[in-house]
Amino acid sequence: MRTLLKNIVFGVAFAATVAASQAPSFAAEKKNFRVAWSIYAGWMPWGYAADSGIMKKWADKYGIKVEVVQINDYVESINQYTAGAFDGCVMTNMDALTIPAAGGVDTTALISGDYSNGNDGIVLKKGTALKDIKGQKVNLVELSVSHYLLARALDSVGMKEKDVTVVNTSDADIVSAYSSSADVTATVTWNPQLSEVAKTAGSTMVFDSAKVPGEIIDLMVVNTGTMRDNPAFAKALVGAWYEIMGLMTKPDTAEGKAALEAMAKASGTDLAGYKQQLVTTKMFYTPADGASFAASPDLVKTMDLVRSFSYDHGLLGEGAKSRDAVGILFPGGTVLGDVKNVKLRFDDAVMKQAADGKL
Repeated sequence: MRTLLKNIVFGVAFAATVAASQAPSFAAEKKNFRVAWSIYAGWMPWGYAADSGIMKKWADKYGIKVEVVQINDYVESINQYTAGAFDGCVMTNMDALTIPAAGGVDTTALISGDYSNGNDGIVLKKGTALKDIKGQKVNLVELSVSHYLLARALDSVGMKEKDVTVVNTSDADIVSAYSSSADVTATVTWNPQLSEVAKTAGSTMVFDSAKVPGEIIDLMVVNTGTMRDNPAFAKALVGAWYEIMGLMTKPDTAEGKAALEAMAKASGTDLAGYKQQLVTTKMFYTPADGASFAASPDLVKTMDLVRSFSYDHGLLGEGAKSRDAVGILFPGGTVLGDVKNVKLRFDDAVMKQAADGKL
């Protein structure tokens, strides 16, 4: 999950820009929709929505069909969404900005599902404090949220990226590289890899995402045009999501336990393991909480940090002349960046409808 490579960004951005220039401003009204999701603690409810029939129930309520498709490659799921193969897709806030939005695909963050609250972290073999990372090689997925977390961590102790050497390492190789090589002394990764590297003898976790709460956000995003022309699609997604959130908050009931066990199994762990992952995932279990987060002034500050990092690392596209290249709209009308090129929108309206019992 959460992998972002520069060559993918630019390739997708070009393709999306071409597609956007050939497409109408708003999508046509339709009845069949597809959303993509990938394995991660905060996104497991989407798989359960499909398997349990809850998604079908809400789609039927609005006279539509919603296909929920699991994609094993997180980046590929975003690429396919950007290319128009899906109407919605799960992704982080940074990836929503730097792939579809930067590529010209007007995208709305429909559901603010959770944020990483310890699921991402920095682990050292040499040293017991963050300042000890200075001069070390740091293995991580370059240009991912791990890279963003490193930058935020270094800034917190008055250091810059030039004080370390980033070594691009696939998320699939992080655990083996860190645990088996004496030359790999520092790494940044996310769970479940994070919990594995932290077990390596002599290791210390010196920084985690709980120290930058609310900055690594997990979303369900949808194509803005599709959502505008098909409000039933958004309502069905939000309705299904919060029905499952309700089950997850009642783990002692038969229904709640069954839901959690199914999600645990699908994610490759047991119930205890999945619950442990949820401990470091700040879930917004109620629509009121999700809507409140989306409308918070803190989100504007977070996205300002994210867009600055993205621009500094060339993730807003080769033609971006400043961090203002892509406009980001928030509930209430605040815009960061180019008001004439708003391509990422944080929405609280449908979550508020759910909170008011109006779905």
